[in-house]
Amino acid sequence: MNFIPLISLAVALAMDAFAVAVAVGIGLKRVNSRQMFRLAWHFGLFQALMPVIGWFSGVKVRGVVASFDHWVAFVLLAFVGGKMLWEAFSGDDESVDEGKDPTRRMSLVILSVATSIDALAVGFSMSVLDVSIALPAVVIGLTASVFTLIGMQLGCRFSSSSRVGHWAGVAGGVVLIAIGLHILMEHGVFG
Repeated sequence: MNFIPLISLAVALAMDAFAVAVAVGIGLKRVNSRQMFRLAWHFGLFQALMPVIGWFSGVKVRGVVASFDHWVAFVLLAFVGGKMLWEAFSGDDESVDEGKDPTRRMSLVILSVATSIDALAVGFSMSVLDVSIALPAVVIGLTASVFTLIGMQLGCRFSSSSRVGHWAGVAGGVVLIAIGLHILMEHGVFG
């Protein structure tokens, strides 16, 4: 695979991770280096591993998974986005504590899987095209990590205004749900 198409592919795949990272940054209000590392590491790792898994799975499983992968991504993103909306409207305007930190525990895994489902399909495609997966997986993972770091910083800066506070959490939840709906639209679910 040539360098320019590979970078373009990596950037395209990193857009979901970037958008989710912005939403997480908004929700957290203050982001520390541990949270940034956890989210960037996991998003990058999952973005790198999913194409490898897809590549090894090959053509046999492609038809089965392709029929519902968009629904899996939508449900995961809608769940996390809905949770953010619930917390925004529940009256808890405090900064996110450890129990609500989306860079920890199951929320981190759910977000990592949801943002990397498309990379699984890319791995399937590369397998069909008989393209080596090693370099693309590394480039995709590193790009996702970098975009995640940038997204968290932007989200955090956006939410630092006390006027934004509550509505930033609402916006973050809406963005996650919108990403899920966009994935469904890309797969022709709405017509």
